[in-house]
Amino acid sequence: MKTFRNILITGLAFLLVSSTVRAQGDIISAADFMKLFKADKSLVIIDASKAADYKKSHIKNAINIPNGDLNQDAETGFLKSDEELGKLFGSKGVNNESTIIVYDGGSQKPASRVYWVLKYLGAPNVKILHKNMATFKKARVPLTPMAAKKSATTFTVNVNHAIAANLADVKAGTAKLFDARDANEYAGTTEKSKGHIPGAINLSYKDVLNADNAFKTKDELEKVVAGFGLNADTPIIVSCQSGKRAAVLYVAFTSVLGYKNVKMYDGSYNDWVAKGNTVEK
Repeated sequence: MKTFRNILITGLAFLLVSSTVRAQGDIISAADFMKLFKADKSLVIIDASKAADYKKSHIKNAINIPNGDLNQDAETGFLKSDEELGKLFGSKGVNNESTIIVYDGGSQKPASRVYWVLKYLGAPNVKILHKNMATFKKARVPLTPMAAKKSATTFTVNVNHAIAANLADVKAGTAKLFDARDANEYAGTTEKSKGHIPGAINLSYKDVLNADNAFKTKDELEKVVAGFGLNADTPIIVSCQSGKRAAVLYVAFTSVLGYKNVKMYDGSYNDWVAKGNTVEK
């Protein structure tokens, strides 16, 4: 009885704290993160940075799941199978019932990709912590070089197809297709890129971030996308070279602008070319 009462009290405390957290979609501030950190001892915190950066300093209790660990290989950036990804997250102590906070060193790319993958795999409660280590220190988020470890658990994959686009979706041409790469990659003037997927609109991931790599506000982003003829229900597909930068656009469109029909073409340009499709400049 006493155990049940303690669980009930903890749950109520978490609900009260959650009601005071003013998240921008799934993006939360360092100050609001601290409220959750203090209230929910079962909170799962994922540092999506490279292992070397994690070892230098990270948020206390954060586990390290680098974005690169989700890929089949470093060259293509293609994701591992759904089953493999589920086993990876489970082995790190992440399950479907977890409240998950993802962050990185400040570029937003690794965190956004890991965030999208978790949403794609069916995790219902995932958020991104804004914005970088300097912000965390200012908010007195506890940092440490000591690695955290959670007991392995089971992550049951329940794929959310509504947020993932495949080759057929892109070829159908019924959605606005955005390319999150830099202009020279889009134009095909770099070694790794010979152009872009036909019909794609260039919107660099950098355009949805401020100079300090914080996501722009809704008002700021509305000005950025003003000329594209979009509304909250417009079918949108985001892409890049393999998926990491496209994930930043996904977060901006869904969590900041509140758009409801956004999919990510994971594999993006690399998948398009690997399957024998032509590109344009």
